[in-house]
Amino acid sequence: MTNLADALERISGELSTVVSEAFASDAVSAMSDAEILEIMAAAAGVARSAEALMIETTGEVDERSDRATIDVRMTTRFGCRSVIELVQRTTRVSKHTASDFLAAGRAMHRNVAPSSGEILPSDLPQMREAMAAGHVGLDAVMAVSKPLLLCSAGRTAILAADEELASSARGEGADAAPPACADDLRALATVWAMYLDQDGAEPRERQAMRKRGVTVGVCRDHLVPIRGHLLPEVAGQLQRIFDSILNPKADGASSPGGPTFVESDVSDLDAPRVPIADTRSRAQKQHDALATALTTLAASGGLPTLGGAAPTLVVSVRAEDVAEGRGFAHISGCDEPISLTSARHIACSGAVQRILLSPDGRIVAIGTMERVFNHHQRRAIGVRDGGCVIPGCHVSAEWCEIHHVTGHAVGGATDTDNGVLLCWFHHRTIDSSGWQIRMNHGVPEVRGPSWWDSKQRWRPVTKSPTRMRERVARRM
Repeated sequence: MTNLADALERISGELSTVVSEAFASDAVSAMSDAEILEIMAAAAGVARSAEALMIETTGEVDERSDRATIDVRMTTRFGCRSVIELVQRTTRVSKHTASDFLAAGRAMHRNVAPSSGEILPSDLPQMREAMAAGHVGLDAVMAVSKPLLLCSAGRTAILAADEELASSARGEGADAAPPACADDLRALATVWAMYLDQDGAEPRERQAMRKRGVTVGVCRDHLVPIRGHLLPEVAGQLQRIFDSILNPKADGASSPGGPTFVESDVSDLDAPRVPIADTRSRAQKQHDALATALTTLAASGGLPTLGGAAPTLVVSVRAEDVAEGRGFAHISGCDEPISLTSARHIACSGAVQRILLSPDGRIVAIGTMERVFNHHQRRAIGVRDGGCVIPGCHVSAEWCEIHHVTGHAVGGATDTDNGVLLCWFHHRTIDSSGWQIRMNHGVPEVRGPSWWDSKQRWRPVTKSPTRMRERVARRM
């Protein structure tokens, strides 16, 4: 072990020197395309060999930590509560990566027979040989071991699949294709697992049905945790909803359905449009997409009634707080108070029913539901705006909410001259994001924050293809 560690230290030192010199001289930028790919392939080979040793050592650490007596476990002697923690401390990888190394180590490790002391073959001996030769690394081992070792096929069948997949990883498969990448190996291993598992997906699906569930936690720090496990078809449907709302076109300048800006002093139709940066993370975008889907579903009329009416989020706030612009609001279903900004956002996209209470709490008067844009108005506004009016946003009209440009609480009318389409995120942040909206003779205009538009001009905006064609025709 000392000789192996010393050899690795020498290799690491030499590699560090090579990398440092390449970075210092900016050598990569001067290389040809072929040379860059050659360097990338060589570096990947080094990484696969290093991962092979990490998988092997993690498997050995796991075996030495699987002892009945806690005091003699390797993890205990090094002050760690688990193999994953010990791997993390030693290698400085993430917890997720350490978990993958542990799973791969268990699949590739050769155990010792307790009775005879004989070294037994690993679960996937051919993949182990491919790993030792540097043909596969962590990703490929996980891609193959997970589907194969979870299927209920016999040992002989799994070994046959192992041999075929290892051949594909080396580029020696039956189809004579080049060495398969980890994703290709995962697809092949999944096919093999389905072919070998004579019981099919039913046992796994029955187990998944027992484990399915979603829990909504207690609100802390103004956030409510949500945890759970979705069945594949439910997750697939949710992903399709995300995809429909989170338009993958991130570049508004190149999107034919993106916003068009018109200025009175601009005559060049070929002038480039500046893409608008969206600073939200993928997780934040998916949260906002889920919020949009829930709001749309609640308003669809397709859900069962609750208390004789459609599922309705009830927001309560003191009239004095609304008038003074301070204080808190409260929503049904959650004990955490929300800001008046959030309350206005909810009210703007829903109906408001005014309930007058006496100082001692008696209900004095109940008003009728008011200020909801009907479906005729929504359709008309959708034709005019074509989607969220904020530049660079690609949420379609069907997933947008209608925003009162002049708030209803201050006399704004519920008509098409005072309503614009905003996605959930931009509706939620319209008061704090720096974007401003006004109506000019029934046409929405937007003024962006200074980082986007230093001139701070009001600009007519639309995604409606009909209106954009009309603008081009007028300018021509």
